[in-house]
Amino acid sequence: MNVKILETATKSDIKSQIYLVKKNKSKLPSINEGWRFNFSKHSKRKDCETYILTTDKTPEIIEGCLIIDTKSPHQVYMAFVEVAPHNRGDKKRYERVAGCLIAFACRQSFINDKEGYLAFDVLEEKKENETKLMTLYSKKYNAVRFDTSTTMIILPEGSEKLINEFLN
Repeated sequence: MNVKILETATKSDIKSQIYLVKKNKSKLPSINEGWRFNFSKHSKRKDCETYILTTDKTPEIIEGCLIIDTKSPHQVYMAFVEVAPHNRGDKKRYERVAGCLIAFACRQSFINDKEGYLAFDVLEEKKENETKLMTLYSKKYNAVRFDTSTTMIILPEGSEKLINEFLN
């Protein structure tokens, strides 16, 4: 799927692609390369689909990675989402990478007859980091916390907003 992310240095839109990874999963990002999650390991999970986002400018560099489970009964479950280490902090190369990937997962929920429901868990070692991340997901990506658990859900209305903001 074609998307646009923002190059922070030039403030210009960069044509990018989100695509399903079926082969060469061993070449996915890993902890050894500064990523938080080991995507090559987690992509081998049953019922999961792995997607990466790359730019047309530098297609060999992965800007973000997403693993979703489309087989869960009531919603698509976002198991892992992460932006590349060079897209974090004040000196990040690109913006909108996470938004594009999360909106893409929402879109997959509609495509897989889950009505736009996207669920995921926020699990951090420190409770304060967990709370901070949940707040970010709520404000930026329309997620709501399920009861007092670590599970968050993006409802269909929130999914549509994300799709319109990041994918259209």
